[in-house]
Amino acid sequence: MPFSSWLRTSTSAPRFIPRRRRRGGGEARRGGNHHTHTVKRLRLRLHLRLRSHGLRSHGRRSRRHRRAQDQVRSPAQYRIWGDQGQAALEKASICLLNCGPTGTEALKNLVLGGIGSVTVVDGSKVEPSDLGNNFLLDEECLGHSRAKSICSFLQELNDAVKAKYVEESPATMIDTNPSFFSQFTVVIATQLPESSLLKLDSICGSANIVLVAARSYGLTGLVRVSIKEHCVIESKPDHFLDDLRLHNPWTELKQFAKSIDICDKDAVVHKHTPYIVILVGLAEKWADAHDGQLPSTRQEKREFKDLIRAHMLNVDEDNYKEAVESSYKVSVTPGISNEIRQIIDDNSSEVNSSSSDFWVLVSALKEFIPNEGNGELPLEGTIPDMTSLTEYYVSLQKIYQAKAESDCLAMEHRVKSILKRIGRDPESISRAYIKTFCKNTRKLKVCRYRSMEEEFSSPVLSEVQKYFADEDSCYAMNFYVLLRAVDRLAASYSRLPGIFDSIGSTSEIVEDVPRLKAAAVSVLSDMGLKGASLSEDLVTEVCRFAGAEIHPVGAFIGGVASQEVIKLVTKQFVPLNGTFIFNGIDLKSQVLAL
Repeated sequence: MPFSSWLRTSTSAPRFIPRRRRRGGGEARRGGNHHTHTVKRLRLRLHLRLRSHGLRSHGRRSRRHRRAQDQVRSPAQYRIWGDQGQAALEKASICLLNCGPTGTEALKNLVLGGIGSVTVVDGSKVEPSDLGNNFLLDEECLGHSRAKSICSFLQELNDAVKAKYVEESPATMIDTNPSFFSQFTVVIATQLPESSLLKLDSICGSANIVLVAARSYGLTGLVRVSIKEHCVIESKPDHFLDDLRLHNPWTELKQFAKSIDICDKDAVVHKHTPYIVILVGLAEKWADAHDGQLPSTRQEKREFKDLIRAHMLNVDEDNYKEAVESSYKVSVTPGISNEIRQIIDDNSSEVNSSSSDFWVLVSALKEFIPNEGNGELPLEGTIPDMTSLTEYYVSLQKIYQAKAESDCLAMEHRVKSILKRIGRDPESISRAYIKTFCKNTRKLKVCRYRSMEEEFSSPVLSEVQKYFADEDSCYAMNFYVLLRAVDRLAASYSRLPGIFDSIGSTSEIVEDVPRLKAAAVSVLSDMGLKGASLSEDLVTEVCRFAGAEIHPVGAFIGGVASQEVIKLVTKQFVPLNGTFIFNGIDLKSQVLAL
């Protein structure tokens, strides 16, 4: 049964395993005419979606929408990564190696997101088999350059993106023209064998180019980011404590809190006093009665909540309920978190003329904390919603914003001083960048990656053993080893396991099972795991995958890859720090930090 037909009729978890894949042909077994109609329906849906954003069917904006290009893009994009993130995307240049389903899906997501330019490197022609797993191709593309056809359809999705193509094998490009890759912001390498991937990783590492490797193989796949260092200012964690400084209020906040009598008997004023004012006042009262100490033990925190409740006049006072719920913010440990302390104390904070802007700002932060910061980081300057009189809330906002602005100015002076000291233009770092840094100093992240050569030749043995011992991680580790093993088998037999020149019996796959197992044992031995074994069932399954690049798996892996590219380009959110493995048999995923 063609996979596309199976997808419509199956009611169980996906377990499609291709029995055999022959080289060339096989149109009927890969979807045939049914999938051609499916392609047309998918492209029609994209067409309708684009029209809803003001795009014509041939991909060109109407005059009205061309004048308002920024409004055409989804407002959700700006809410997620903002103007700076969108600007970074529009400046980025992406290179895709191999435009099969995985690569095409990744690039499609980036083009719709407004990436600046893309270059597709692929020396293949469109074959009938491509029509069954790549929805950006149709029958009219048969026999034509796959890279050219994909670029043509990508520009229909967003004609503001510059799309170019190179009709050459990625492996040949890596071997003969390594300097080609230095012009890009990110290189997305899909479906590359290990030998070519290692060479490319070395090339990109030397040129400080971000490399994202992605591969789908049957019902499994992986994504791996490779770059020496990636610094994130806007990590945007899902949950983070508001920066209110209730444990260490500054003078203006204390004065404002004292100006409001929390014992006022006026019901309107009492039930609309902001909880920040309540907590600052009662924390000071608590400290006066406890030798200057704020509540720290569980019993003390319970007593502090009782103190808050004792000041309530009525049970329906929402502001006091908010104060009770937020009372833990008074007990926040003052100072700098261990994670931020490690960044501040990093050797890279000793800057010179070649240091990045991020590390110049960290150096300025290191000077700011013991001086203007009085042991604290710059204030973020925002407050959450709360029950309050409008004038009280506005006054609080102004107090927090004024403090944040003061801290930002102090940081700006220190940044300029450092830039002058290391021989750089004092105006080379914009105030907007400094302000963004100051608002996010508690959320800074520095990701450092091992090269693929280091991971493959000397993985962290303790982590490998831990993954093999853990029931949830064991399958992911098995797939990791087997995906490397198929490349070793291919290097020896000039084909992937399960692919044969002629139609044969299932005995041919049976013959490949011990060959793949031997290649896997070789991989395990190189990893320092002599005597380790893999699941016999998984070895057989991978042989039966026959190197198939199934569209649903390719779409998922391509989606993960494009997500990581957006993180890396915008320098927002924290990218994967390890090898992401997708297990399509059990519908699970795992990140392996090796």
